[in-house]
Amino acid sequence: MTHSKQKQQFPYLGFGLGLRPDHYETILEQSPKVDWFEIITENYLVPGGKPLYFLNQIRENYPVVMHGVSLSIGSTDPIDWDYLKAVKALAERIEPVWLSDHLCWTGVNGINLHDLLPLPYTQEAIEHLVSRISQVQDYLKRPILIENVSSYLTYQHSEMTEWEFLAEITKRAGNHILLDVNNIYVSAYNHGFDPEAYLKGIPEGRVQQIHLAGHANHGDYIIDTHDAPVIQPVWELYAKTLERFGAVSTMIERDANIPPLPELLEELDQARQISQKSLEEKSFA
Repeated sequence: MTHSKQKQQFPYLGFGLGLRPDHYETILEQSPKVDWFEIITENYLVPGGKPLYFLNQIRENYPVVMHGVSLSIGSTDPIDWDYLKAVKALAERIEPVWLSDHLCWTGVNGINLHDLLPLPYTQEAIEHLVSRISQVQDYLKRPILIENVSSYLTYQHSEMTEWEFLAEITKRAGNHILLDVNNIYVSAYNHGFDPEAYLKGIPEGRVQQIHLAGHANHGDYIIDTHDAPVIQPVWELYAKTLERFGAVSTMIERDANIPPLPELLEELDQARQISQKSLEEKSFA
């Protein structure tokens, strides 16, 4: 049986942060109350150097997961096997608990647009994605998590909702989901759908990780920027997410305007408190 069809039980990791260079030394000096860290895969693919030096030390004390931004699983270009070879080598070196990337395309005809671009929600796209996810999982010999992206446009020839699209891919490819709650909120705001309908459309038992982040609201639209604290409506949507899916490993992303580590730890404590309350309410429901 291939890795694309195997069911795997991942451990529950608790509450984590994105590992950023700003915090390397503080983490090593203070051993903060963080259950795990997520690395941006592409930042550690070059052998040697300071990023790997610090990662190797932090990895001794904390579980780590890998999160890629260059898989371009939805592109019609051939799969980049050289890139995957480097990803596989890094995974064998640091032994992450799991790997993830995005349900998107990032370029075509060999041109990388350096953005996470949405796909048309069609049966043809599902066939294409299921085949490519299966190939990637079989090559890596590991199941991968696929993340929903934020979007700022839709395709007229889409045949279903985004959540129906994601659910069908997950069912057929056998992958798990990295559910970005902020991205659901952003896309719901931009396109006028009900974010709770999105949650109800995602299969239980397949959500393995949750992302929380901040964004920039421009009035008529929202851009997913990861440069600000999580806002209250996203916290509320996070609570509803846990009420549906139960305990899910959760982390906060911050990629710009990165504050001192204690500020992110306060946000992480807020996630812990919301999780505890939501799970207690779920148990009594």
